[in-house]
Amino acid sequence: MSKLSVSLPEYTQVHLESILSTLQEDDATELLALAEDLKQSWETRQIFRTETEIRVGVLDDGRHPTKAAKYWQAVREQNGMLENLVFLSFDMRRNRIQRERLLRELETLTDDLDKAEKQIELEENAFSYLQMIQTAEDRAREIKIWAKVKKELNDGSFDTLNVNTHQAESLHKRLQNRASALNEHSDSTEVFNVIGQIRTIERLKEEKVLLAPPQEIKQIK
Repeated sequence: MSKLSVSLPEYTQVHLESILSTLQEDDATELLALAEDLKQSWETRQIFRTETEIRVGVLDDGRHPTKAAKYWQAVREQNGMLENLVFLSFDMRRNRIQRERLLRELETLTDDLDKAEKQIELEENAFSYLQMIQTAEDRAREIKIWAKVKKELNDGSFDTLNVNTHQAESLHKRLQNRASALNEHSDSTEVFNVIGQIRTIERLKEEKVLLAPPQEIKQIK
């Protein structure tokens, strides 16, 4: 017997019999008894990042030492998540079209095996759509968290229209954080890169190449 290869969602309520038919009787019986537990796992499973992971794992103080650095990283992350949601919407629309095609094809079939095979394709299509729905909802959830974080960070002290404006300060602090973590066991190439970048940014700041005058700070209206 082949093993169950997917988790059981609310999808089990409609297609549980078909899924369980792939298992040995003992496994099928035990799995059926776990239907509610598996349904809960499906509905509460984590797909994308939690707010804690966003604040600690992405916008950590080491890599993003200023509010501006955190804000602009949030912009990147939010936009990336939005772009993926748009592409997912295309896949969802294609999925619905495919389902209509499969239904029409099923109506024309006369052979029992052909019908059975087409039914499998329909069930697979339906399961894929459920996964897409859940993925889309979780992308939307993370997009809203990024909006919340951006709003918190935007205190009017930095430019929210030009990402370059903050980088002389933010990148300098980030490099200093990296330098403080270096020791005698650090790779020589890494040491060379960090020190070289710090010296370069300090020189450019001293020459006022990178410093943006305070009056140039712009905010999104």
